[in-house]
Amino acid sequence: MILFFGTRPGKSETKNLHNITCPHCNQIDTLTVYISSNYFHLFRIKLFRISSSKIVECSHCKRVYYPRGIHK
Repeated sequence: MILFFGTRPGKSETKNLHNITCPHCNQIDTLTVYISSNYFHLFRIKLFRISSSKIVECSHCKRVYYPRGIHK
């Protein structure tokens, strides 16, 4: 029996952050979160998530932050 298994990326998610100010340019409602995840799969069926990464970007100044760099 041949097993096809491995890892593969899932769909990326995009969410806007409302009522939060960019720490660099002080603009409100310009931050967007990009979330991407990697999954373990067996026969191309996603079984469970292995890892996830989040990046926050300001649409005004184009500055990129990691979740630890944002303070409310």
